[in-house]
Amino acid sequence: MIEEQTPAAGSIEEEPGLRRTPSQKRSRERVENILSCAIRLIEEKGSDAMRMSEVAAMAGISIGSLYQYFPDKAAIVRTLAERYNAASRDCIASEFAKVTTLAELRCAFSALFDTYYDMFLAEPVMRDIWSAMQADKTLRKLELAESRANGCLLAETWARVQPGTPRERIDDAAFLIMHLGECTMRVAVSVDRPEGGRIVAAYKHMILREFVADAT
Repeated sequence: MIEEQTPAAGSIEEEPGLRRTPSQKRSRERVENILSCAIRLIEEKGSDAMRMSEVAAMAGISIGSLYQYFPDKAAIVRTLAERYNAASRDCIASEFAKVTTLAELRCAFSALFDTYYDMFLAEPVMRDIWSAMQADKTLRKLELAESRANGCLLAETWARVQPGTPRERIDDAAFLIMHLGECTMRVAVSVDRPEGGRIVAAYKHMILREFVADAT
């Protein structure tokens, strides 16, 4: 589990994430330092074994100062996940913005999924955080919300290049495509590279044929 109880008595229980958004430069720099230290610890031992006290020690701050920004370990994981998700959404939005035809949508989707797979293989911290999110109910909601957000990006593009298809069908299919993509990626990175590559190829073949190419 990624939970680690906050020792501060009488503290308010909040949803994981930054306890307060820093407005001053010094505070923002402290948050970035905390997150950088957390990433280093996750690389070394994994988020499951990482402790808040270790993050504070590496960052050169007191445990009380750490809790001023992050109420628990789940908050750090969530913040890192949100950053990775935001970067992923920006990449998806950028690629889909260039799409003008259904054929281009197929190519863009295929290329994005390959990029996503390569990114997860190259970034052990991303894989660890992704796994940690599966063990926490609140963080699983974040993943579902991300699938919806990415589904909206796909749906907007899909509807633009295939306006004759009922929008409700596009919306539902786009959400499912993105959520199944997350599930597929989870399986692909858990097996060896040759099998993972085949799983990714099978998913793309299924989606490009059944969902993107034929929405009627």
